[in-house]
Amino acid sequence: MPTSGIIRKCLLLLILLSGVYSYASDRGNFVTFSKTANGFPLAAGSEIASILTDSEDKGILRAVNDLRNDIQMVTGKKPVLGQSTSSIIIGTAGNSPLIDRLISEKKIDGESLSGKYEKYIITTIESPQDGIETALVIAGSDKRGTIYGIYELSAQIGVSPWYYWADVPVKKNNEVYIQSGTYTAGEPAVRYRGIFLNDEAPALTGWVNENFGGYNHRFYEKVFELLLRLKGNYMWPAMWDAAFYDDDPQNSVLANEMGIVMGTSHHEPMARAHKEWKRYGQGAWNYQTNKNTLDSFWQKGIERMKHTEDIVTIGMRGDGDEPMSEKYNIALLEQIVKNQRNIIAKTIGKKADQTPQLWALYKEVQDYYDHGMRVPDDVTLLLCDDNWGNVRKLPDLNSPKRAGGYGMYYHFDYVGGPRNYKWLNVSPVQRIWEQMNLTYEYGVDRLWIVNVGDLKPMEYPISFFLDMAWNPNRFNADNLLDHIEQWCAVQFGNQYAKDIARLINLYTKYNRRVTPELLNEKIYSLHNYNEFRNVTDEYNNLLAEAFKINYMLPVEYRNAYDQLVLFPIQACANLYEMYYAVAMNHDLFEKNDIEANQWANKAEALFERDSLLTYHYNKEISGGKWNHMMDQTHIGYTSWQQPDRNIMPQVFRVKETDQENRPIFKETDGYIAIEAENYTRAINGNGVAWQVIPHMGKTLSAVTTMPVTVTPTDNMVLEYEIEVETAGEVTLSVLLSPTLNFNANKGLRYAISIDGQDEQIVNFNGIYTEREHEARLAASINESKTKHVIDKPGKHTIRFRALDPGIVLQKLILDMGGLKPSFLGAPESPRIM
Repeated sequence: MPTSGIIRKCLLLLILLSGVYSYASDRGNFVTFSKTANGFPLAAGSEIASILTDSEDKGILRAVNDLRNDIQMVTGKKPVLGQSTSSIIIGTAGNSPLIDRLISEKKIDGESLSGKYEKYIITTIESPQDGIETALVIAGSDKRGTIYGIYELSAQIGVSPWYYWADVPVKKNNEVYIQSGTYTAGEPAVRYRGIFLNDEAPALTGWVNENFGGYNHRFYEKVFELLLRLKGNYMWPAMWDAAFYDDDPQNSVLANEMGIVMGTSHHEPMARAHKEWKRYGQGAWNYQTNKNTLDSFWQKGIERMKHTEDIVTIGMRGDGDEPMSEKYNIALLEQIVKNQRNIIAKTIGKKADQTPQLWALYKEVQDYYDHGMRVPDDVTLLLCDDNWGNVRKLPDLNSPKRAGGYGMYYHFDYVGGPRNYKWLNVSPVQRIWEQMNLTYEYGVDRLWIVNVGDLKPMEYPISFFLDMAWNPNRFNADNLLDHIEQWCAVQFGNQYAKDIARLINLYTKYNRRVTPELLNEKIYSLHNYNEFRNVTDEYNNLLAEAFKINYMLPVEYRNAYDQLVLFPIQACANLYEMYYAVAMNHDLFEKNDIEANQWANKAEALFERDSLLTYHYNKEISGGKWNHMMDQTHIGYTSWQQPDRNIMPQVFRVKETDQENRPIFKETDGYIAIEAENYTRAINGNGVAWQVIPHMGKTLSAVTTMPVTVTPTDNMVLEYEIEVETAGEVTLSVLLSPTLNFNANKGLRYAISIDGQDEQIVNFNGIYTEREHEARLAASINESKTKHVIDKPGKHTIRFRALDPGIVLQKLILDMGGLKPSFLGAPESPRIM
């Protein structure tokens, strides 16, 4: 582990031992709904605490007003502004005379805020000043720290951050008390944490146009508030047919006022939207032939944002997010960056390194970097995944620290090959954690941003991503379900939180096996291992559980539950049933079986039901509030891009006149399949250990090495004992998560052997090509095969060693000649215990 990682963990331990640390998403830490000794009475009977602030900052005053409304939603009483015997005192250290006086009088701990970033303390005190007997103080180290403290109080009294965006009901209570003590969430581990609204048509755009008349400040006010309630601070705005700064000048004013740091996407340099070049640009988007026009265009972008905190994207891609040229034009791009920084310095009136900037190593731009292109040290290098949640590159652990640090651009939504995934959430929390933990442990902590498409229906992964960005050390492979349960308790109450969390965990797992857009009648095997029927039944069983909970939930939770849980499960279960019916129709038609017609009818009925479910989401949930949010087409893909409308899969009709303890795995039907976690023995190394990641991957789970920053030692091994009936040459398939060659393209290697024979070293991803990787993405797996010889029937041992960190093993399959093709791989073989 790098020294910085050790220091982070030691500091976290000290804070925890001090007894004052409270995680932002751990509800109920300081709020109670019954009277306690020395508790601050926020609401007691007919009495309600007042709110006292001397802040003149508009962003803080907005949050204060939200708090007043939130308290009214919870208690039915709205606090007045001013002083009373019980007051909530709110302000920012250094900007609030009220807070500064309390610090100088030692009534609150100023040292805990001094020099801190986005930190708040929430504390109860007695007699802060004449006329106030008891007070709840929310003090921030800076503007956002104060705002986060305000919204943390809102969350803990019962107002979910998703109260507007998912219609989560507010929990009503007449009695609300704050337990005595001091509470904080500390400082964020990642400085800039945010979302990117992308690929936003037709769904989000249709909804925005209908409700706000366009991407204006009234719409963004709702998004900014959500971000702040989730303790985010950074955003890339909608951009395919919109221009944040140009569409409504109040957009930028509002963002700066509320404390949101804006940026522009990876191919929109100098705070100008791509759409603006279409509106105002003259000539070609080509710096070699049109330098003066582009410089002038960019200068106006910097003039427009110079009084904000916004981060300037630098560099240049081709027009419309295309590669700039077919060859690596490093000298030209370095000159573009140099000229852009001169424009920034001249326009803003201070050195370029005093304005935050980022350079996105997206797609071919990473190739420029790999071929030697560099930017000044103060620029944040924004690393990227492969658009499918697999990190492409991470810093060398031994490389010098950069003043600008590193960022990560991640995806929950993507338009591109092998096919778009835009419709529903396909990002299991285990996968997000595993890749973002890898990211953080390799020192990427300046900026995290995630492409969330239309925002809905990515509610849960957005919450997890921003929670993890605040404190990555909070999470490990064994407590991820705990986070889902905590999140569900906030949205739906404690009674069914565990059951609902299981539904969210499983439906995202199922959706990552193959995304809905890639699913068709050919993906799963209809005959081998009964695979297609099994996966369809899994979804139907999940749907039955989802309906059961829906009927048991109090009626006020139904709209939120439908959006967040029931609809995505119902829609995907229907999709699986439809494609299974299509597969059965094709199979029976080839046999000239009249039953093919029944399956054709069923497929058509299920296709129609898909449209009815879409109508239900758009027109019926919450009284039609979310009309258009499910407009995204998802059936009928023939290439990477979605069709203009859902297209019924082709069906055929027959004419009516035509007719676990130290397991040993046993060979059956000519193969042996073993889930990675079911090893016979695992030997750990010095300071490195094997770690099972429950629920990760396509079937049961996965196994990797921890910490991910340390190379496994030579003695580390997983052993799997087997009993075979068939001797001779065999093929051993190793199924791994599609982790990329993030280690400067060296590739990740493992060693495999049987019965102590010479190890075979396999570099399973040494060369990255989009075509090969798209095939792995379509299968959500990286499969590599080796040949071995088993000399005789009986017991044998497979030995697996990881030679590099970051390798994630899911399954082993030994083929003696009987293995049949299937999407998930053969089911696990029987064990001899």
